Amino acid sequence: MEYTELSEQEVIRRESLKQMQELGIDPYPAEAFDINITTTQIKEQYNPELKNLQDISIAGRIMTRRIMGAAAFMEIQDEKGRIQVYIKRDEICPGEDKTMYNTVFKKLLDIGDIVGIKGFAFITQAGELSIHAKELKVLSKSLRVLPIVKEKEGQKYDAFSDPEQRYRMRYVDLIVNPEVRETFMKRTRIMTTMRNFFNDHGYIEVETPILQAIPGGATARPFITHHNALDIPLYLRIANELYLKRLIVGGFTGVYEFAKDFRNEGMDRTHNPEFTVLEIYVAYKDYFWMMEFVEKMIEKVAMDLHGQTKVSLWGEEIEFKAPFRRLPMLDAIKEYAGVDVAGMNEDQLREVCEKLNVPVNKSMGVGKLIDAIFGEFCEKHLIQPTFITDYPVETSPLTKRHRSNPALTERFELFVNGKELANAYSELNDPVDQLERFKDQVKLKDKGDDEAMFIDMDFVRALEYGMPPTSGMGIGIDRLTMFMTNSPSIQDVLFFPQMRPEKQQ
Repeated sequence: MEYTELSEQEVIRRESLKQMQELGIDPYPAEAFDINITTTQIKEQYNPELKNLQDISIAGRIMTRRIMGAAAFMEIQDEKGRIQVYIKRDEICPGEDKTMYNTVFKKLLDIGDIVGIKGFAFITQAGELSIHAKELKVLSKSLRVLPIVKEKEGQKYDAFSDPEQRYRMRYVDLIVNPEVRETFMKRTRIMTTMRNFFNDHGYIEVETPILQAIPGGATARPFITHHNALDIPLYLRIANELYLKRLIVGGFTGVYEFAKDFRNEGMDRTHNPEFTVLEIYVAYKDYFWMMEFVEKMIEKVAMDLHGQTKVSLWGEEIEFKAPFRRLPMLDAIKEYAGVDVAGMNEDQLREVCEKLNVPVNKSMGVGKLIDAIFGEFCEKHLIQPTFITDYPVETSPLTKRHRSNPALTERFELFVNGKELANAYSELNDPVDQLERFKDQVKLKDKGDDEAMFIDMDFVRALEYGMPPTSGMGIGIDRLTMFMTNSPSIQDVLFFPQMRPEKQQ
């Protein structure tokens, strides 16, 4: 983006900047400004009877200002909130020189500028908790005008609400829409709760490669890049699963990672090509154990965030109290599509899809045909948290075969309000079976399935050294945050969602 012609207000602000500099005031000082309190702490700690908080040092952005001759009020905003500041000319300019008030504060400072305030807390005659300023220091001059929301008769005007602008200029969105900051603070709390939950169980947090020679651990189309020094193609990881399972082979009992994954796929309100996922692997466990582990973890997240397990989401009230419903995939299809597809071959499934008007293509095998029927008829009914279990082998190439039905696998996905939230397996630890599954994936790729997996011979070699029985789970942090904050789009829980480049002006 290039700078275009400046607006009238931008010209005025640059002139104010110049005048400050001519007065010997650095609008962008290098030295630190010591802060000893936040707006929230003032509101929580001030006691008018004790008249405490008499030595406040705080900084924030000017959001409103009212000048009344030799005195003025302004509102400043820090990370925690807003508070009123009372400024009296002779207090901040105790000597003969009144330039800081008469010229700098009254004429050269603007809404959006960042200032440091030293003073004391008090209650105004109107009964509002405020800061009485004894010193004012300019910390940063804003050269652009904030889209300040105006209210009249209960109606808001000039709100910064256009999604295109909000997502592209998240820094402005965070300044003028306090609820946006709150969403991202909740996101951090969600991840902290999860991290503490895993640590309390004795599992360790690890890091695995983002650049991978073979994109494994999921069926997805990868992003491709090139390593100049090695002169080889590399892929941005689509999952961290195979590396984490290598660590289980190496002797760790439980490992987890909050990872950035990348999938070169479509974008909608629940998908972004760059996303955050939590994956955890625990030795000597199976998918039944993992179901209980996951529901307890999500219940704890809801309690820590909301103080209760009921959460409003897109017009529905979701109950996250464990236990969640368990429903095998084939039973779900029988219940919601009215068809028993158990034991059907590819031709029979294609006939069913045709009768049910389920869109399919030639590259789809048995597993994807079953998954297509499930997606068309079942997902929309899964409002309350539901574990869909026992997926076809063809769609679960890294999963242990079901102990009582070899055509199925010990896998579950957790659905909430019609959307997948988590995916988990009893992990396949048979290296011979794993190699055959990889070869089946290559056949699907040859049929035109560009999401099918590659063969990772080093992972097969790792399994040949012996991996204990293991259960693994992945959960999308972005989607979990959406669900826990009632956010309508994944873009609302990503600081900087992927967007088309801004047009040159």
